[in-house]
Amino acid sequence: MPAFLLINPLSGSYSESLRNKLLTELESAGITPEVMTITGPEDARRVCALIEDSVENPLILVAGGDGTINAVINALAPGRSTLGILPVGTANVLAHELGIGSVEAAIECISAGKSRPLAVGLLENDAGLSRRFVLMAGIGLDGGIVHGVRPLEKRFLKKGAYLLSALRILLKWPRGRFLVVADGCRLECHSVIICNGARYGGDLKLVPEADISVPLLDLFCITSENRRSYLGIIASELSGRSGERNDVKRLRASRITVGGDRPIQLDGDGCGRAPVKIGVLANFAEILTP
Repeated sequence: MPAFLLINPLSGSYSESLRNKLLTELESAGITPEVMTITGPEDARRVCALIEDSVENPLILVAGGDGTINAVINALAPGRSTLGILPVGTANVLAHELGIGSVEAAIECISAGKSRPLAVGLLENDAGLSRRFVLMAGIGLDGGIVHGVRPLEKRFLKKGAYLLSALRILLKWPRGRFLVVADGCRLECHSVIICNGARYGGDLKLVPEADISVPLLDLFCITSENRRSYLGIIASELSGRSGERNDVKRLRASRITVGGDRPIQLDGDGCGRAPVKIGVLANFAEILTP
């Protein structure tokens, strides 16, 4: 299978020495990929189109963070590629989801060649927007925090930039709920996180039963609009007792509509505002796993 290494030099832990290390270790594992650079969605579309024009079923190795992986997912044709993840981003949530804790572990995984199906979420609106996501879609407070992250803060503070944005949100707290309909079940929410994978960030499993290979989405719905409730939810999640709360509802669905006009984030990057429709694409690609 022809291999391609897509590197984002703007990713959180990227350096030239890391690039050289990746190539050396891949070659030692018997993999000599063609190297291509991507820095955002436009690059990803151009590069992936070139790859798919030349190879029917490529092996695509992505060296970047979750945003880079999202850009690649949105550039690929469904059902043709096998993906390998080299975690060199800020949070690397997908790598954690797959059980890949380091670049060295990622190369071992790629060398072994074991894969499983990858399902991805699909978000659309009436204005023609169509975007895929691998990890999650956050609508409401979660989306507002991501929209509020300032590029310079993210560059220098990494994950701390999200905390600063959250503190700014606390000073201008959004009120009111919006309607979520999940496979016919109707619920008024203040925020909702629609999960394709179990992890929300790092080792925090927001929806432990979620599985990126299963074409179903898990909803973490927050019904209270009270600041104190959110603090309680955070404490419950960190202690593993979230199932005891009456201000959190969990649903599983394949077709979801979200009303209102709240901000949205997909895989950690802002993506417009509601209303939207969300579904899932089964067998979008194969993904290499330990």
